[in-house]
Amino acid sequence: MTKPKTKRQPAAKTTAQRSGAKSKPRQRRAPATRYSPAEIEEIFRRFSVQRPEPKGELEHVNAFTLLVAVVLSAQATDIGVNRATRALFEIAETPQKMAALGEEKVGEHIRTIGLWRNKAKNVIALSQSLIAEHNSEVPADRDLLTRLPGVGRKTANVVLNMAFGQPTMAVDTHILRIGNRLGLAPGKTPEQVEATLVRVIPEYYLRHAHHWLILHGRYVCKARKPDCEACVIADICKWPEKSCNSPAPLVELQTP
Repeated sequence: MTKPKTKRQPAAKTTAQRSGAKSKPRQRRAPATRYSPAEIEEIFRRFSVQRPEPKGELEHVNAFTLLVAVVLSAQATDIGVNRATRALFEIAETPQKMAALGEEKVGEHIRTIGLWRNKAKNVIALSQSLIAEHNSEVPADRDLLTRLPGVGRKTANVVLNMAFGQPTMAVDTHILRIGNRLGLAPGKTPEQVEATLVRVIPEYYLRHAHHWLILHGRYVCKARKPDCEACVIADICKWPEKSCNSPAPLVELQTP
């Protein structure tokens, strides 16, 4: 004789459900770094010996031309931007001169850069905003910078670091890649990687940390073929596919 089926009791409602409030979606935390504080300290100590005074590769003459160069560098190479802006910055190194030049003339100078039409429009618009809202000065504030046309968080962080000496972390494609590849700062978004790096890098290394990581990703830990033989942190690196476990000689390295 078969037993009669019993009805399953519905699960008890939560407090939020009983009150009619919508439950908030759970936010996933970014994975933690795979490195101990001592290992991170050693990584950046080696970078500091390898490149004591790292420099950005975008050519500029002041904070304004740096801002313009970084805006133009989106989806473009620094070499290509430098080639296009040398003549431009000789005649328009201030917001007033850039705005007076006009969108068409700016476009003629940067035509070799990807998305040049939209970038020319942004350069003129941000120049006009600086004149109207900031007395033609580039603000040393992230919120104010990101309100300018064409300026995102990464661009603002580069300008704050290079022009004003602030310890910001500008996460580009190189830092996003090696942050995940090495397990130094895993994250799906630049913001996640930035937050982890700012948290784990010792404060006294933060001033130059983003340049060290960008140059390491550009010239050593490259996207297609990482040069593990030339890596000064090969013995610390936790990337499972690395091809070398011995660090390169720790000498001062000049950027190519």
